[in-house]
Amino acid sequence: MSDSTAVLERKIEDYKSEEKPTWCPGCGDFGVLNALYNAMRAKGWAPEEIVLVSGIGCSSRLPFFAATYGFHGVHGRTMPIATGIKVANPNLKVLAVGGDGDAFAIGGNHFLHAARRNLDVAYVIMDNAIYGLTKGQTSPTSSVGFVTKSTPRGNPDQAVNPLELALAAGATFVARGFSGKPKELAELVVKGIDHNGFAFIDVYSPCPTFNKVNTFKYYREEVADLPKDHDPTSYEAALRLAMSQDPLYLGIFYQAPQSTSFEDHVRSQQSGSEADAPQVIESILRRFS
Repeated sequence: MSDSTAVLERKIEDYKSEEKPTWCPGCGDFGVLNALYNAMRAKGWAPEEIVLVSGIGCSSRLPFFAATYGFHGVHGRTMPIATGIKVANPNLKVLAVGGDGDAFAIGGNHFLHAARRNLDVAYVIMDNAIYGLTKGQTSPTSSVGFVTKSTPRGNPDQAVNPLELALAAGATFVARGFSGKPKELAELVVKGIDHNGFAFIDVYSPCPTFNKVNTFKYYREEVADLPKDHDPTSYEAALRLAMSQDPLYLGIFYQAPQSTSFEDHVRSQQSGSEADAPQVIESILRRFS
């Protein structure tokens, strides 16, 4: 069945679970959830074909609100879980979701290795520059001087730039969206899904309860689409635009013109014997560890 045919047969309701989202009113994660519903619908996937993997945090509750398979992991371990699922059953559609704290603090090491391995998974980060689930502490993407419960005199640390980090780690698809633009975000997710390799999508997803600085109003005034003449196959151009603070660009910064995924490497070294497959996969995993 083609995607176009499947789209006509799928509805947004097909991807909604009976669990109602428990986020605070006005949370940016609602827009991300809506974008993911629309991306899955655009692909025409059956819910039972999909696994949503998350770690810990407000954003990591997302798998509960989808009628797909889901794995709510422990803090920072989204990528190892997603890797195991994808390698064990490459036919599954694996989408990883999480927040800036889960991905770039305790999960930073795993993020780097998922990117360099070029795991064929789309990873959507709901970046609100705050730890919301634990009631408002500074996160890795909080700006210098940001005042929170954990930094009452202002954050002394330089903020992580997720796009620069992903590019430096070897991600072959790097993009940024805004939960205030769910239609455009859904299109980014679809493109990330279609990419053969690690697709990283950082999403500005404001927390209205604990972050009164990086609000929807703030981002609407600060963001802009990437220049129309931007060449996403240029690593240098992607890095330069990722470093921009005025404006904060949205869109696909980088997409490698040719990308061999981690799963491609696994398949290429398989002997063709079903019996040998577990040993081959184990040897590949050791080589990349």
